[in-house]
Amino acid sequence: MAQPSPLHHGSPPQPEWLSLTELGRLYGISAVLCGRQLSAAGLRQDNGAPTAHALGHGLALLAHPRAHHRSALWHRQACGTILERQGLQPVAQNRLVQLWADLLEALLSDSGAISTSPEEMAAEMPSELVGSVNLELRQRGSGFTVASPRRRSQPNRAQPSRKPSACLRARSSISRS
Repeated sequence: MAQPSPLHHGSPPQPEWLSLTELGRLYGISAVLCGRQLSAAGLRQDNGAPTAHALGHGLALLAHPRAHHRSALWHRQACGTILERQGLQPVAQNRLVQLWADLLEALLSDSGAISTSPEEMAAEMPSELVGSVNLELRQRGSGFTVASPRRRSQPNRAQPSRKPSACLRARSSISRS
């Protein structure tokens, strides 16, 4: 008896194998630039075909072995990891980094309508974004730096009681007005 397929909530499952165009689109780059990045990593030959290494290690496959190199497909996760090592970030993560940098810069402008500090808000940032957000802030000319996760929390010490969240403080200050 066949098992029912799991239900996917939200978005459909992502394909495992992608064309250069599809892979590049994940990182906001063209197929040409994506191909160059894979070539620089030793995964593509000068003629555009996958290298023996890429094929042998499951990083690429040819849908039709005798077909033109444009029929090559690239493994989403494995090639994505290589592109990220080369400094690329998925488009969604780039947007998230920009939004955090925008928020922190707005808090630095010391608006009286906002009752939280940039440091308090930065403590809520996902740790995997800290380095990228700090780089974005530096590129924008900001002197603010988000503390690394190790400096933000000290597991060997007792944690102080948490302050109300910025949203809760903002709502309570509005209701008092």
